[in-house]
Amino acid sequence: MIQRLSHTTIWVDDQDAAFDFYVNKLGLEIRTDATMDGGFRWLTVGPKSQPGFEIVLMKIAAGPHLDEAAATTLRDLLRKGALGGGVFETADCRATYEELKANGVTFTAPPKEQFYGIEATFTDPAGNWFSLTQPKPH
Repeated sequence: MIQRLSHTTIWVDDQDAAFDFYVNKLGLEIRTDATMDGGFRWLTVGPKSQPGFEIVLMKIAAGPHLDEAAATTLRDLLRKGALGGGVFETADCRATYEELKANGVTFTAPPKEQFYGIEATFTDPAGNWFSLTQPKPH
């Protein structure tokens, strides 16, 4: 039986830019930054509050699991914002919005009341989109 999700992947086109964004702008912590066989870079980050969860910042590149045609298609979809997505929760959406905006995060929508709480949306340098939410208390 499955016990938990330990890793998930976000496709990126530049791992250095992704590192800067996710660590220096969003405040996630670096979990792993290692060069593997063939120069493959294993780069993972995660929220400090979730030590057992890692986000793999995977560069789109042809290799054993992806041919060049598929890599090109993925790069095109990434630039259009069609690959990424996720939701980050916060206790105070408006305050976190102001903090991240001051850090240089590009928001596509400011905090707004929704039926499920308060939500703002932003993108990373590769074109992935995210929601920043403050859930309504239950």
